[in-house]
Amino acid sequence: MVEEATLVEIDNSVIELSKKYLPHMACSYDNPKVKVVLQDGFKFLKDCASKEESQKYGVIITDSSDPEGPAENFFTENYYQLLYDALTPDGVATSMASENIWLNIKKLAHLRKAASQVFPVARVSNCTIPTYTSGQIAILCCAKNSHVDVSTPIRTVTESKEGILFKYYNHQIHSASFVLPTWAKNIIYQ
Repeated sequence: MVEEATLVEIDNSVIELSKKYLPHMACSYDNPKVKVVLQDGFKFLKDCASKEESQKYGVIITDSSDPEGPAENFFTENYYQLLYDALTPDGVATSMASENIWLNIKKLAHLRKAASQVFPVARVSNCTIPTYTSGQIAILCCAKNSHVDVSTPIRTVTESKEGILFKYYNHQIHSASFVLPTWAKNIIYQ
């Protein structure tokens, strides 16, 4: 159960524009469990790393822009170390890799390798997103504990509940997203 969700955003206009143009998606800002922090994500993570375990995060999701240009620091071993240090012992981190197996697999392999220098578990999930080039995006899923299998949902609900709660997601889709073609797996995990 989610006790609190912290959104860290450096630019308040992103939040204001999402409220204005995406009101059906921005309604979560009004949820009492949501805490919005207007701050640079790197500074936030550095501060979090020095906190007690009880103030660290079980899950950290990074949704940044592409790994080239201004956001490239979100795709380095240093950033993965900040994520690692801000997590609880069984914590997981996900990061949009902004690459996919069809367009830049060497970059994707490089990102996974950088994450694996820090995390004992660093897996690539290949997700269907129709609006992205080639219709797919890769997500890097990392776990601080080597015994965590990110390809298996930690919590599950019955299939009938899945049909009520979700339009797309289910436990089979979750697990299947980690299955890569042999040629891609050989490059990414070499």
